Amino acid sequence: MSESEKSDFSSMMLGEGVKPLKAEKRVSTREALRRGEIDQLAERRKQAEGIDERFRLQPEQLLNPADPMEWKRDGVQEGVFRNLRLGKYAADARLDLINRSLAEAVDEVPGFIKQCYQLGLRTVVINHGRGKHNKAPQNVMRSCLVLWLPKIDEVLAFHSCQPQHGGLAAIYLLLRKNEQQRLENIERHR
Repeated sequence: MSESEKSDFSSMMLGEGVKPLKAEKRVSTREALRRGEIDQLAERRKQAEGIDERFRLQPEQLLNPADPMEWKRDGVQEGVFRNLRLGKYAADARLDLINRSLAEAVDEVPGFIKQCYQLGLRTVVINHGRGKHNKAPQNVMRSCLVLWLPKIDEVLAFHSCQPQHGGLAAIYLLLRKNEQQRLENIERHR
């Protein structure tokens, strides 16, 4: 359509009483970034890098994706740890960390463990996913869990799950008895 045809058509439509639609203003995201939101974006990136800075692992701290994870505190009986390793304790709760960032995980894991402890749950499962190579996000997550979990007082032991419960993509956690459970145990053995 040529320019003269467009103007003829427009004048004919206006003569018929047709009004043109008012176009909404469109804002380009690039324009928004140019107007000062670049500073906010840079600040958010800096904060995210600051959070991730806490989780930077040395290459020697990264686990091999094919290796099982295991740890227990002193005083945990071998039979109890063996039953945990073999998946003989029923998991009372499960936390799924797949597609979560390390920053989200560092907030969720201690809260989940403390909540399970308060509810009196003894065995829980954390599903972290499984990566195929050392620097896969899932492998970084599991390497961080190996560093974080021993620092949480409520955790007595952990081990990679059996294949039917998630295999190397999940871990069993054995939690301490809460105060009420300890008192009941003392009463039972008097």
